[in-house]
Amino acid sequence: MSKRTANPATRRSVLQSIAALSLALAGAGTVAGCETVPTAKITPTLHLVRHAEKRLGRDPALTEEGEARALALVETLADAQIEVIYSTNYARTRLTARPIAEARELPIIYYDPADLAGFAEKLKTENRSALIVGHSNTTPELVTALGGEAGAPITEASEYDRLYRIELTETGPVTTLLRYGAPTER
Repeated sequence: MSKRTANPATRRSVLQSIAALSLALAGAGTVAGCETVPTAKITPTLHLVRHAEKRLGRDPALTEEGEARALALVETLADAQIEVIYSTNYARTRLTARPIAEARELPIIYYDPADLAGFAEKLKTENRSALIVGHSNTTPELVTALGGEAGAPITEASEYDRLYRIELTETGPVTTLLRYGAPTER
């Protein structure tokens, strides 16, 4: 039986390659011509909307215009990396969230609009991108609780196209006011 021994130079080269690869994978920087690729940090983004146009009544469903707006939300947020969908537990908010929840195969999770400060803290610590469907009074208040800029109050009787995008960056929230679906009066 012959015993094989590795050439010391070959053995050293293999060990150096293994060490370089291990350091590169661990993110230790450049070693012997190996570069590490920085991993992109994902900034959680929150999208907040008021429910779409509603019918009259105690817990009303959406009008035809509201149903069209809920579908427009799916198109508007097609490229958004939404991981979770929140809504208050009212027909008009659930029905606004439903098309995008079905398209993304995500459940709708209910939140308590009476505890916006607690909900804002939860959203900030969850570190997930989300859609939040609320009301004309609670949506701007939640934007403010998140540290964002709510702007002028939502016109309760007629404004349904406001969409807030809040990026939760390391230096603080960045608010962008967008519009979606058919324009409404402000």
